[in-house]
Amino acid sequence: MLTRLGWFTVRRRRLVLSFTVLFMVVAGVVGAGAFGVLQTDGFEDPSAESTVAAEVLDTHFDGGDPNVVLVLTAEGRDVDDPALAAEGLAFADRLESLDGVHGVVSYWSLGSAPPLRSTDGDTALVLAQVDGPDVDELVGQVDEQFGGAQGSFDVLLGGREAVFADVGHTIEGDLLRAEMIAVPLTLILLLFVFRGVVAASLPMFVGVIAVVGTLLSLFVIGSITDVSIYAINLTTALGLGLAIDYSLFIVSRYREELRAGRSVEHAVVRTVETAGKTVLISALTVAVSLSALLVFPLYFLRSFAYAGVAVVLLALAGSLLSLPALLAVLGHRVNALPVGRRRDDRADHEGMWHRIATFVMRRPIPIAATVVAVLLLLGAPFLRVSFGTPDDRVLPTSAGSRQASEVLRADFDGNAAESFGVVTAGVGADRADDAAATAATLSTLDGVARVDSLAGTFVDGGLVAASDADLRFVATDGSVNSWMSVVPDFAVVSEQGERLVQDIRDLDLPLDVAVEGAAAQLVDTKSAITDALPWAVGIIVAATFVLLFLLAGSLLVPVKALVLNLLSLTATFGAMVWVFQDGNLSGLLGFTATGTIDTSMPILMFCIAFGLSMDYEVFLLSRIKEEHDRTGDNEASVALGLERTGRIVTAAAALLAITFFAFGTSGVSFIKMFGIGLGLAVLMDATVVRAFLVPAFMRLAGEANWWAPAPLRRLHDRFGLHEGDGPSPLDDPPATDDAAPELVGAGR
Repeated sequence: MLTRLGWFTVRRRRLVLSFTVLFMVVAGVVGAGAFGVLQTDGFEDPSAESTVAAEVLDTHFDGGDPNVVLVLTAEGRDVDDPALAAEGLAFADRLESLDGVHGVVSYWSLGSAPPLRSTDGDTALVLAQVDGPDVDELVGQVDEQFGGAQGSFDVLLGGREAVFADVGHTIEGDLLRAEMIAVPLTLILLLFVFRGVVAASLPMFVGVIAVVGTLLSLFVIGSITDVSIYAINLTTALGLGLAIDYSLFIVSRYREELRAGRSVEHAVVRTVETAGKTVLISALTVAVSLSALLVFPLYFLRSFAYAGVAVVLLALAGSLLSLPALLAVLGHRVNALPVGRRRDDRADHEGMWHRIATFVMRRPIPIAATVVAVLLLLGAPFLRVSFGTPDDRVLPTSAGSRQASEVLRADFDGNAAESFGVVTAGVGADRADDAAATAATLSTLDGVARVDSLAGTFVDGGLVAASDADLRFVATDGSVNSWMSVVPDFAVVSEQGERLVQDIRDLDLPLDVAVEGAAAQLVDTKSAITDALPWAVGIIVAATFVLLFLLAGSLLVPVKALVLNLLSLTATFGAMVWVFQDGNLSGLLGFTATGTIDTSMPILMFCIAFGLSMDYEVFLLSRIKEEHDRTGDNEASVALGLERTGRIVTAAAALLAITFFAFGTSGVSFIKMFGIGLGLAVLMDATVVRAFLVPAFMRLAGEANWWAPAPLRRLHDRFGLHEGDGPSPLDDPPATDDAAPELVGAGR
């Protein structure tokens, strides 16, 4: 198959390149619309109690709890001053007149409700619900028109929607900054690796194909179903990274074949047969790892599967179709515009990676034991991981919604920005006493500052206020639903918040209740991820085992690869807990540690990092297998395979790590963790694991590396991926109807 594909790209090189350019133009124009259809949430299980309760609030109560909070501060003045009260009421009236804003209540309209007044008396709250086809745009409009200096008040905009709007805007700026960092550094390193301008530009060509093509895919998918905007980060990082990985391997092998004396056409075909097989298996492995995210109900995770699988397949297509066609056109001009002096070719046994492999295989047990012990030690912090969901603290301290939330936490009894709803069913006029009893019971729970309900506001089991505004807790559409707003006196995204949710769900109340909000979402998300995780791991392990068996024809090699990848990821996850949960290096990296890690992030990082680890495993293993098939010498094959791939794999890992580390400059802490964590995982796997553990374990296993039972051996002989004999450097190429005359037979 790969031989036929190679000859197709040679024969139809100009046709392939013409379609490639056309695709890039269309994808670039249409794919730019992806930002308009992507969403800023997706962290919840759609079938969970918290999600269903939130949908009831949206359907019957215009969203229930206010999703924006305006913090009005009159420095040094008392908000009960009649002039300030009149100004505050007028402010709220102006706010409610804005299209898309409703359910506006304020400290003054609720009869000077104490929970909406700061402890020092100079700050009061205005609460509102915003909705519409573009909530982020509406939130921005509210901030522009009502934020900042407003008469006697200085106004900050906070609340759930304001936080997510700030996250989305921050990420858009982060994406541009990451590209401005990653692209120039990548080009410089490519020049250093290839020592030529033309060769160094080829991986960027494939990267553009992958990125713009994936944006087109996300636009199409996002127009059909919910897709998270955070997937854009993976599109850029993985698109550039894998394109560079695959192109580096293809171009390096092509230049190697030219140096061996093959013609341009035969060098292209041989490259597709050998390096192309490696790229194919690698891409399938990465795609399978990412597709495992589809088993999770959270569309935040599913979105990374959409983006990841698309970008992998497009990078694969660009590497096996467009890049070989371009190489056939360039011929020996791939070495044009040299930069610096190319290193002299050395004998394989004289290279650094050959010496490292030989050193390790002379003393495999002590080296393997030491490296494994260090990796396990680095991974130990992950044993005390604590999971949470994103809140305002993922933003930089300069974000307005973060500042508003800090004021709410510091200056108010209770945190109105973190209030959550409790939906009750079957509430009619004859059950008002039951509603009051339910609200009173909820208000006695540890950590509850107050409960607002149709029966009034309750604190510590007693009624403290009642007004006409309480009618907002009763459905007006004829249903028998009501809801209550529970205001905590702590940050709900915490273990205490999870306990409060569980306490409410365990109560024997007069009314049936369903809890929504950030804490309930965290409880339900953990449950959903725990239920789906075994399926995701099973898919990754089974598919990886099958693909590596088809490549190596061995049982031990896939098992070894799985174990080593898990060891590498353990160390990375331990480092992430030590840094982002515990807060070490938070000052240097510029984030606020919350004592938790986003529940979804380790799953996402596991699937991506596992796929990339297998990427480098396949690169190395395919070359070792090629040499072992030729010589039958296990140790020599390992040393030679590491020598011929070590420099390429290290360069590819460094290039990919640059892209990921660029996202470590993000102002959003979980995107920062995503970039830094994956960058570390890539570097550790491509260096420590490949240079020390792989040679040590393959030396200890000896010829058992290549053993399989007879039935499986026959299966591999029939369906496995084998090296083709390849065209001879003296064979004539087949007729080609679009080959450039000056390149036909070049390189003989």
